[in-house]
Amino acid sequence: MKKEFSLLELDRIIEMAWEDRTPFEAIEIQFGISEQEVITLMRREMKSSSFKMWRKRVQGRNTKHSKLRSENVARFKSSMQRPISGNKISKR
Repeated sequence: MKKEFSLLELDRIIEMAWEDRTPFEAIEIQFGISEQEVITLMRREMKSSSFKMWRKRVQGRNTKHSKLRSENVARFKSSMQRPISGNKISKR
């Protein structure tokens, strides 16, 4: 992994990776890292048992890949999105 992240960014990447409805593509758009780089980051930052549990959960999960998602799945917005992104404009 080439890019260095702040603690806040690392926490957000890990949180997004754990969320069932946040696809890896959303992490790539926001932080510029691929699915494989997310996996490497998760392996490095988490305890071995937590990493194994996470990998078991996300492997084959349709909602973690935009192309595999059902058309009925709408975009999910985390309650933490605004404070983390610093977006001052509320979207209505």
